[in-house]
Amino acid sequence: MMRRVALLLLLAIAVGAPSICSGGEASRAPAHHEAEAHDAKAHDTKAHDAKDEGVLLELPDLIHQIKVHFGGPAHREDSLVGFFFAWRGNIFALLVLLLISVLLLRGAAQKSMIPGRFQNAIEYVVESFYDFMRGILGRHAREFTPFLGTLFLYIWFMNLSGLVPLLKAPTSLFETTLGLAAVVFLYVHATGFRKLGAGGYLFHLVGAPRDVMGWCLVPLMLPLHIVGELAKPVSLSLRLFGNIMGEDVLIAVFTWLGVGTLALIGSPIGLPLEFPFIFLGLLLSTIQALVFTLLSSIYISQMLPHEEEHAH
Repeated sequence: MMRRVALLLLLAIAVGAPSICSGGEASRAPAHHEAEAHDAKAHDTKAHDAKDEGVLLELPDLIHQIKVHFGGPAHREDSLVGFFFAWRGNIFALLVLLLISVLLLRGAAQKSMIPGRFQNAIEYVVESFYDFMRGILGRHAREFTPFLGTLFLYIWFMNLSGLVPLLKAPTSLFETTLGLAAVVFLYVHATGFRKLGAGGYLFHLVGAPRDVMGWCLVPLMLPLHIVGELAKPVSLSLRLFGNIMGEDVLIAVFTWLGVGTLALIGSPIGLPLEFPFIFLGLLLSTIQALVFTLLSSIYISQMLPHEEEHAH
């Protein structure tokens, strides 16, 4: 259990890294020279406008509401409210991380020979996921299920959080999905290096040539293989980001449409036109978390020694 929690924390750090970098640069920009400070402030203002326009595409979350009502004059990035607004994706991701950790620690603390409903539910989810991974990774499933299970739960909960009023799905931000894909990329290649060794890893990168023609094609296959490996995390992150962002925008559009329909007669409430799309969101959130994890498991299986797979 502690190992899974540690992996979750590593994921959170990786997710926060892009924002940490961007946030730090923004805070250091107005520094040495007055003209540079003015330009930086103008740049920050434009970026702030772009962020606000992006938020309007989705239903407002709690931090956005606090900024609107208590943020004071617009574009105050240096205020506490502005800080929380700029970091709201990371804040919601950390809240999801804490929620998962509490649930798993509670499930581990209440283990008994005669399981209750909660323990039964946790064990059913873990066993089902392990059986699913065993169909892909074979006997290696036991080694990689903790990482992949953590990844699935983390993404699934983040996707679902966008369906809760006043919360925001961190996976609707590209920086979050790119951070998750970067973790998978590093984990896959570290696994390949560990399992294959330095020579086997390079042999894999050049396309594992088996004959003279294969070795002659190495100068062509090596750059193509490297480009393909670099495209995998970009593809993973864009797929998850696009689907969750589109889902949230769809729900927001039909929510505003329902409100606008009855607003014509002065009604304080709107038609629940978004209600069917919430069920669609539940399905899509689960599917997208599963697709991300499934593709990650396939990338791992491609790095495993082939002779061991055949022996299995």
